[in-house]
Amino acid sequence: MSVATHSARDISSIESILRNIGPYNEVPDEYNADEAAEALRTTTVLVIGAGGLGCEILKNLALTGFKKIHVIDMDTIDVSNLNRQFLFRPKDVGHSKAEVAARFIQERIGDEELKITPYFGKIQDKPLEYYRQFGVIVCGLDSIEARRWINATVVSLVDSELNNLIPMVDGGTEGFRGQSRVILPTLTSCYECTLDLLSPKTTYPVCTIANTPRLPEHCIEFASVIEWPKHFPGRKFDADDPESVQWMYETALARAKLFNIQGVTKQLTLGVVKNIIPAIASTNAIIAASCCNEAFKIVTNTNPILNNYMMYAGDESIFTYTYAHSRRPNCPVCGNMSKKVIAKNWWTLDRFIEEISGKQEIQMSSPSLTTAEKSLYLRNPPNLEQATRPNLAKKFNTLVRAGDEVVITDPNLPISLRLTVEFTGPEVEPDDVNSSLM
Repeated sequence: MSVATHSARDISSIESILRNIGPYNEVPDEYNADEAAEALRTTTVLVIGAGGLGCEILKNLALTGFKKIHVIDMDTIDVSNLNRQFLFRPKDVGHSKAEVAARFIQERIGDEELKITPYFGKIQDKPLEYYRQFGVIVCGLDSIEARRWINATVVSLVDSELNNLIPMVDGGTEGFRGQSRVILPTLTSCYECTLDLLSPKTTYPVCTIANTPRLPEHCIEFASVIEWPKHFPGRKFDADDPESVQWMYETALARAKLFNIQGVTKQLTLGVVKNIIPAIASTNAIIAASCCNEAFKIVTNTNPILNNYMMYAGDESIFTYTYAHSRRPNCPVCGNMSKKVIAKNWWTLDRFIEEISGKQEIQMSSPSLTTAEKSLYLRNPPNLEQATRPNLAKKFNTLVRAGDEVVITDPNLPISLRLTVEFTGPEVEPDDVNSSLM
């Protein structure tokens, strides 16, 4: 069917884009507008996340001519979502984001060809075969863990002949800032390659919050990390429960008064405990538009795709810049080299795990460590955890030799991280540890 025969509701608004390719089109002699229009109708797209970004992405894809869309989200709608997740209404509170979003768009657009298939659950619930059906994946996630999982999954699907290569477009926002990127698995840098670009989460030393607090944040962390587990053992703090929030605020305020610290408010308390970064609807719209433009270009070949990272800095006037982020040879997902790490000679295995888990480029919450010769520490099953637990108190350099390769796995991530260990420093922990870190 030719482009000209489509109805106005279909692709009339983008027909001129399909007919008049950009000046930098890389295959102008091979490009065919009718084939591009057919690709829009037949390519199956997966949208991961139906929140602030996901709502915009779903709307844009449906209005840009895509007809076969799947959407996955594990969350239900909360009252706090309604100010920016515009596909939801008060009556939808408590219902699946994916299901409500899919139904809203299909009813509003009224296109019989449009098929949006929702899934209320985790991306990890789906088998590898599920992901093979998609021509492109667009992520509007707020979870680093979920991004790392889907990134590793799409990379694992590609074989040596580049079969099953599924482009992934990823978007993210923080306040007035945001980014979009295009990942061509095994060809460009992947999400894991750029973990060091993420804004590190602010943390405070336990000794400071317990003994010498100086900031209101220290008082809030004291209430959260020390007092909450003491008063409510085994109970997770619920930031949506007014009574829990009030208790946290009053406890932090009492701590602040004890040390004559000003500035503890209920809003700051929530911000620290939930690590909240304000979500702004307009920023979501900008980044979602960029993501959908890239998905459109990938499928139709009308213009070159982004190579491969775009940053938007709305808090510095209106400033965007793009650059090509290089692959990391020691990336645990798309690289083939191990990562070199330096350990102190006085470190125990427990201290080593603590140090590497906190590294920006590793970020593993429940690591298990093995070498080619032995299991250093295994989180599961329980009998192996118990058997390897004594190793935690042993000096790390008695368990591995310099140059040994340590393999780290995490049950939340489908990857193995290879580290080549080198040792430095004295055998006994110095009195001034900071001087040894220079």
